[in-house]
Order: sequence, then structure tokens, then C-alpha cells
Amino acid sequence: MSTVKKLKLEELNRIDIETFKEVQKTPLVVMLDDVRSMHNVGAVFRTADAFLIEKIVLCGITPRPPHRDIHKAALGATESVDWEYAESSIEAVEKLKANGYKIVAVEQTTGSVEISDFRMDKDKKYALILGNEVEGVSEQLLPLCDAFIEIPQLGTKHSLNVSVCAGIAMWEFFKVLS
Repeated sequence: MSTVKKLKLEELNRIDIETFKEVQKTPLVVMLDDVRSMHNVGAVFRTADAFLIEKIVLCGITPRPPHRDIHKAALGATESVDWEYAESSIEAVEKLKANGYKIVAVEQTTGSVEISDFRMDKDKKYALILGNEVEGVSEQLLPLCDAFIEIPQLGTKHSLNVSVCAGIAMWEFFKVLS
């Protein structure tokens, strides 16, 4: 019987920040629309680093680096993952659309499909919108979206933590687009 051992950090062969900046990215932008928690923001950065996400767009009241509480969850990913701030979510979405991104909101709507049923085109670029922890994606953004996806839940709660939701969605997009 072989012995299983945990790998040491140096055995993981992770790339450095300079290499991260140069490698081809997953054609996915993650937009946080009025997300309030710095821990959620940091966790999204950390997951975006793991899946080579192109960029994060922080909108409205979403906190921005540098901040100790974001850094605590991000573990340095604010240095590797490109990001920008937009005061207006509407303007940010319009800019993404003008640059050829398909806009997909993670939101429970009358038009949403389960994430496993959403068909991605490997030749397209996507922007994934995640909304406020209580209110979700802003109502005024809904008409600007090309699609709505939701993550199935079978328990008593009606939503997932935004950073958990972001992680699941980024993984699904990464599997197809990378």
C-alpha cells in the first residue's frame, strides 16, 4: 500500500505574479455589484487567481483594495488579478457589452437556467455579475443581461454566500472556457 502525503508549498509548482500577468487568461470578467463584505471581495479575488480570471470589476459600494480585511481573505491575489472600479454598474455593463462580452447574471429570475444547463460558447467572452448579499443583482441591470443562471439548492435556504456562488460559477466557466 502506498503512503499518501500532503505536498509542500514548493512542490505545488505555482507561478509567480509576473508569470500570472503574462499567461493567457480565462475569457471571463467577474463583476461585483454592490457587494458589501470585504471578506467576500477577498475570497472572490483568491478564487479568480486560482482560475486565471481575466479581471474583476468592483462596482458601487463594493470595497476596493488595499484594505486589511480584503487582503486577509485574498492572500495576495489583489496583486495578481487585474481589477478596476466603476461607480456605476450600468456603465460598467455597457462598457463590457461594447467590448464583446456576453453578460450573465447569477440571479434567481423567471428567465434563469440552472448553471449546469447553461450552454457556453468557447469562442465567446463572458462577464459574470454577482450581486449584493441581501438584494442580489441590481434590478436596473436585469434588462442589460444576456442570460441568467442559478445554482440549484435543495435545503431550506434560498441563497448561497456570494463568494461561494462566485467560486462555483467561476469553476463552471473555467472548465469550458480555459
